[in-house]
Amino acid sequence: MSEIFPDPINPAEYDTQLADKKDRLNSLFAEFAPPALEVYDSARSHYRLRAEFRLWHEGDRCFYAMFEPGNRKKAYEVREFNIASALINELMQSLLAEIHTSELLRRRLFQVEFLTTLSGDALITLIYHKKLEDDWEAEARALQERIGFPIIGRSRKQKLVLERDYVTEVLTVDGKQYSYRQIEGGFTQPNGEVNQKMLSWARSASEGIGGDLVELYCGNGNFSVALADKFDRVLATEISKTSVNAAQVNIADNQIDNLIIARLSSEEFVQALRAERKFTRLEGVDLTSYDFRTVLVDPPRAGLDDESVKQTAGYDNIIYISCNPDTLHANLTELCKTHDIVRFAMFDQFPYTHHIETGVVLKRKGTT
Repeated sequence: MSEIFPDPINPAEYDTQLADKKDRLNSLFAEFAPPALEVYDSARSHYRLRAEFRLWHEGDRCFYAMFEPGNRKKAYEVREFNIASALINELMQSLLAEIHTSELLRRRLFQVEFLTTLSGDALITLIYHKKLEDDWEAEARALQERIGFPIIGRSRKQKLVLERDYVTEVLTVDGKQYSYRQIEGGFTQPNGEVNQKMLSWARSASEGIGGDLVELYCGNGNFSVALADKFDRVLATEISKTSVNAAQVNIADNQIDNLIIARLSSEEFVQALRAERKFTRLEGVDLTSYDFRTVLVDPPRAGLDDESVKQTAGYDNIIYISCNPDTLHANLTELCKTHDIVRFAMFDQFPYTHHIETGVVLKRKGTT
């Protein structure tokens, strides 16, 4: 008999853990003499909009499973997951009940992924160690009807999209609603309510600057869509074709006419700015016509590379969103030679973990 996975969160400990994160940031960045840290907290439970679970089989019975770090042999049964959204918890139960009635759907199913939104949309991905045949598709379509949300089937070199491979999120920021297509497997901010706070903060940080904005690592346009009305024009870059395609949908759905998203890496964009290379993906875009006063960067955990730091330092205003305080600190060691920190924020995207999302706004020295 499997052991039950213990509840990974204790809401009574949240405020203490949040204070510890605040202390860590204040200590780590003290040398830069930033302004007072703005702290944006999270819901204490049901805050994560996506989750994935191994499906563990014991005879004809199966269950969602999690493991202790470093030990994949012993599976703990997950009956509820208070980290995940209420909708994920509901779908976990209804899906498992359905799977137990179908040997075809259950056989060789080894992972289940859920993607949900604040607006009540959801997508379920079933991942198998077998080829998915027509009989699986017919039964999965019937399951999709009963569950009420779209299903994707995956196995090696197979992806069967029964209806769609995305959800549509609606975020409310400063009293305005923004629609975002979020693709299965693509990057999205997992804590939707904190993401709304991040977008509001970035909008307030952009107030009164004017001119044009360039954004690197824009993903599906999470920030650039919400910031477009704060600038004359916005040019954003992203290397992932999937994310760029979603971003184009988001531009159209939000009826934005001053935002262009190009599929370029940050290195390629620098080359284009310097007129070192021409890219067909920038055809019709006159970079020399832009008045870039602000850059927004939201890099991966590795932070900005040396060349990107130099490029970022070329703008009077920098909005830097970081998921790794240590690489942010390393980048600020260089950026603070030319800029001052004028806003300093912590966004608790990942409660009950050591992970911290940080935001800083920098202005060129002598312009503040």
